[in-house]
Amino acid sequence: MAPVRVAAVQLAASQDVDANLAACLRLIDEAATRGAQLIVLPEFCNHLSYYADRAQAHRIATRPGDPFLTAVAERARKHKAYVKINVTHAHPDGRTGGTNFMFGPDGTVLGQCDKQTLMGAENDHLDPAGEVGPVLDTPLGRLGMYACMEGVINEVARGLALRGAQVLLNSLNSFATDEASLHIPVRAAENKVWVVAANKVGPLLPEEHLPRLSAALGVPAEWLHGAGESQIVAPDGTVVAKGPRTGEAVVIADIDPSLADDKRRPDGTDIFAARRPELYAPIAAPPTGRRHGSGAETLSVAVVRGDTATVVRETARAAAAGARLIVTTETDPTLLAAALDGTSAHAVTATTNGPVLVDANGEVAHQPVLHPAATAGQLAGSRTDGAAAAASPAMAGSATTAATRATAASAHDFGEADAVRVVQLAWGRLALVSGADSIFPEVFRLAALADADVVAVPFSAAEQWELSLGLPERAAENRLNVVAVAPLDQDSAVFALSPDFTLWTAWQGPFTGRISHPVVTTVPAGQVSGRADVAPAQAANRQVSRQTDLVDGRPWRLVQALTER
Repeated sequence: MAPVRVAAVQLAASQDVDANLAACLRLIDEAATRGAQLIVLPEFCNHLSYYADRAQAHRIATRPGDPFLTAVAERARKHKAYVKINVTHAHPDGRTGGTNFMFGPDGTVLGQCDKQTLMGAENDHLDPAGEVGPVLDTPLGRLGMYACMEGVINEVARGLALRGAQVLLNSLNSFATDEASLHIPVRAAENKVWVVAANKVGPLLPEEHLPRLSAALGVPAEWLHGAGESQIVAPDGTVVAKGPRTGEAVVIADIDPSLADDKRRPDGTDIFAARRPELYAPIAAPPTGRRHGSGAETLSVAVVRGDTATVVRETARAAAAGARLIVTTETDPTLLAAALDGTSAHAVTATTNGPVLVDANGEVAHQPVLHPAATAGQLAGSRTDGAAAAASPAMAGSATTAATRATAASAHDFGEADAVRVVQLAWGRLALVSGADSIFPEVFRLAALADADVVAVPFSAAEQWELSLGLPERAAENRLNVVAVAPLDQDSAVFALSPDFTLWTAWQGPFTGRISHPVVTTVPAGQVSGRADVAPAQAANRQVSRQTDLVDGRPWRLVQALTER
């Protein structure tokens, strides 16, 4: 496939619909002048996402064939470009959506979809989607559309990728700086797809209301602006082009969508073939809310790695110094139990059959490995080739045949009873996740649904994104504290939840623009141990904004791509 030039446009919008349209058209023109064949604009381009009530939102919204959408369609036709835009849209059936439109190079609407997961006040004036968005098969590649809050959790992007999308187009209306640093690039890396993300700049609320809202939230008014940093991300999570933090910009890059057809990790494991949808049924179940009480306010944890003697010695030292949870690289569980003698601490260690939890009396729990790994040789004879993938988008979504699934599954004896196991301890609820399972976002979602407070992950990173993007995102999107230990030649890290999280309550510390990103304590390569505190109690608070719960707000009715073969 020839390179495709794509553009992510960042702009400011106001309550002046005509001025907003003029800005959209001007920047579409600029992107097209620079050769862009696919142009992505931010969320709510027609009007600030601020309304007196639902009726006003519906009245001001775009409508099929209205001047706003017609003008954008005409620009797409003029430049013979694909243009993706998001607007507040009044549907003929009376619903009001946060709606994505894809205009083709002839100006026709190739596809549209409403936002599935709404953020805060959007719940007051918009209706969530009742169906998944399309995967559009175009000469530029297979395209999927989503918007803002849908990218803060994993299900929407995951579903599009599983249904064959090679390039995901994300329109944002966000003042959170961890969109650009975490939520945008991780969707590329975890699904091995391209992401083109366009965010707003300028005030996201009417300027006359900024002082009042700033005081109520404890957030400086200048932070209630779009965070910019629109970007284009490669399938390995590398940001290949990024816009500035402030100011209009057209971010351009040349991409090869066909690179998204290769879902293999360095060891040959196909990340989609190795999925186990039969385990993910709880993700599609109606929300129940948290059923267990919150854990302790703080918990001292440690990571320990090295040879056996070092791990045993450092585990004993950490437990004696007050660490109540110690996560280690592979070590004989019996030796670890002895190292805990005389303490109430627990240790988690890797084994070939999955992580084991011990206390001073011995083994407490064992978590089997849930996902298979296959060698490159096993996969080589059964993967679909590029031509077959292009001919069959549905098959290309997983880039694998049924034979590949069978071959991969044969690498381990997996049973239908396998599940994420959560152990109740004195300080809260602990889940164990093996390194082989840690690349699958579904596993951590299952841990959150089982009310885990802390997740222990002995792992070895095969790709750079696993520690820089993957594990912090699992903490962020599920409100989980994560303690991750890697071999001595790699970094390890502890990801702790911050109490500064819920947006409609006053911020407790200085506002940094990070909303859900965890507090990271890195244990550098070569350092045998490290200590940190995590916050089990914070896992009980999943409300990022009013009416928006990171776990119960998942689009559970629309996750069939995740839970079905």
